[in-house]
Amino acid sequence: MCGIAGLFAPHADQPVDPQRIAAMLSAAPHRGPDGRGVWTAPGVGLGHLRLAIIDLAGSPQPMASADGAVMLVFNGEIYNFRELRRELQAGGAVFRTDGDSEVIIAAWQRWGVDCLSRLHGMFAFALYDARARTMLLARDRLGVKPLFTATLGDGSVIFGSELKQLLAHPGCPRTIDPLAVEDFMAWGYVPDDRSILAGVEKLPAGHYRLLRHDAAPAAPVCWWDISFADRATGSADQLGEELLHHLHQAVTSRMTADVPLGAFLSGGVDSSTVVAMMAGASADPVKTCSIGFDVAALDETAYADRIAAQFHTEHYRRTVGSDDFAAIDTIVAMFDEPFADASALPTWRVCQLAREHVTVALSGDGADEALAGYRRLTFHHREDQVRALLPGPLRRGVFGALGAAWPAMAWAPRPLRARATLQTLALDSEEAYARSVSVTRVEAREALYTPEFKRLLGSYRAEAPVVALMRQAPARSGLDRAQYADLKRYLPGDILTKVDRASMAVSLEAREPLLDHRLIEFAARLPENLRVRGMTGKWLMKQVMRPSLPEDVLFRPKMGFVTPIAAWFRGPLADAARAIGQSGGAQNGAAQNGGGGLLAETGWFAPNRIAALVDDHLAGRADTSRTLWQLLMLEKSLTRLMSF
Repeated sequence: MCGIAGLFAPHADQPVDPQRIAAMLSAAPHRGPDGRGVWTAPGVGLGHLRLAIIDLAGSPQPMASADGAVMLVFNGEIYNFRELRRELQAGGAVFRTDGDSEVIIAAWQRWGVDCLSRLHGMFAFALYDARARTMLLARDRLGVKPLFTATLGDGSVIFGSELKQLLAHPGCPRTIDPLAVEDFMAWGYVPDDRSILAGVEKLPAGHYRLLRHDAAPAAPVCWWDISFADRATGSADQLGEELLHHLHQAVTSRMTADVPLGAFLSGGVDSSTVVAMMAGASADPVKTCSIGFDVAALDETAYADRIAAQFHTEHYRRTVGSDDFAAIDTIVAMFDEPFADASALPTWRVCQLAREHVTVALSGDGADEALAGYRRLTFHHREDQVRALLPGPLRRGVFGALGAAWPAMAWAPRPLRARATLQTLALDSEEAYARSVSVTRVEAREALYTPEFKRLLGSYRAEAPVVALMRQAPARSGLDRAQYADLKRYLPGDILTKVDRASMAVSLEAREPLLDHRLIEFAARLPENLRVRGMTGKWLMKQVMRPSLPEDVLFRPKMGFVTPIAAWFRGPLADAARAIGQSGGAQNGAAQNGGGGLLAETGWFAPNRIAALVDDHLAGRADTSRTLWQLLMLEKSLTRLMSF
């Protein structure tokens, strides 16, 4: 796990200043405390920050091939590097190190870009081949490791693991993309098909770019995609055995390290499954780490304690105060782009705890996307079953009319709050799912926007790319398409971004065994009733883990990391909320804990509409905390971005 940065010039004789590369590395020292290297040649510069995990002393980077023709900087881990090494040696390759980096170089020299499909793991790397006069930028299948790129005015391409590294280069674009603001207000993060800065891009998951001197910068090429188009055959028992095999293979392959290794343990199904598999494969007690909260309704540590005791782990836990709002500015600096998933705070805290005891931690991320574990997926599946009963025009007329007539009743018990469900049933499957996963619905966003900002957006709405992605998905059903959208957008944009930045901020390597691509490909072929049965998601996974895990761990409602932002905005962050959208708020002292008027200066948001959100929340008329949190994170992120 490391950080990379570099530059590829349009002409092979163009000089590259090594100090530029060094400055990009210095912007993110947390990504590699164990080593630092810069290499430049005419037309190219590569930089690397190392967090040593395998072959601790023998694999410094940038790494050259034996003949000096190829140079590599690499962030990640290749879990099958030993098998690849043996295959390459049989073909005549000679290795000087014991790590996985040199295997990537040899694989490129043997197979070219086809080497990517042979790499099992998480990675983002840049490989320069002097003979071919090319630079290969590549990112792993699911997007576990990040890679930002930008094309400068002279045609050079710069890249880095984090946006702050690109901003360390004076030529990096610095204009905010209004479409990214609309995306952020919809999702709470900026998805991978754009960045907050116009002209800065993220290499999409499962893609590569092949850059050549004396040629225009090439567009990304997709080298891997997930397909839900086929269905596995066999009984539930047979497919369950196959699922267990994939789970075991995924976990054990990620237990290779020359440094202390452990796991995050929340007490939920996914992390408990990972710990169970690790305990069965390890001769020593597994080191596990959990974070609790001082609010009983948010605390899951009792379940984590039970799993730790059952598998005799070396368990560490810490309680985080519900008033941890003081860390907001640290979180903003961590992510660069606006990021409003409030679980970033406890994720960072559990990473801090883990780093005190281990250098590598396995997580349970990925199973909800792969095996339909989210409640929204089970609801969407049920709604699609209802949609199938009526022709589209009739369904839209019936449910649309009922939804319009039904009172909102936000105060009522859930079974009586049918208006949103009726309105959703009137929509097509893809449109309904895109709306259901948005943090702030399109009507609420448009109510916040000024006429000037609406003109900047034109006809663009954040839901449109999700609808298009789902309609083009290699899939059979609405459930397939919803999972495909989660894997392609929500997973890399939110979940994996959160874990990468929070873990690397403390120089911890986080590994996601449940995102092993073989497991993901198998899960995508499972029949729907083995993914969702009734209102139970991850059905087959829960069945195969019943002999190992307690029933209440397997079947209790999913909680996840929860942060008490609603209470914060009625307490210590109330002034910060009031200050958002007020010109000069930070300067006149109105926002001791943040906020401060930059949004008002942009002219994007109507201050009176923000004030109404704040007043409704403070008065208890509505819980608008999620939108207020988005606005606060946007305010603080823009303030930070403008300081570069």
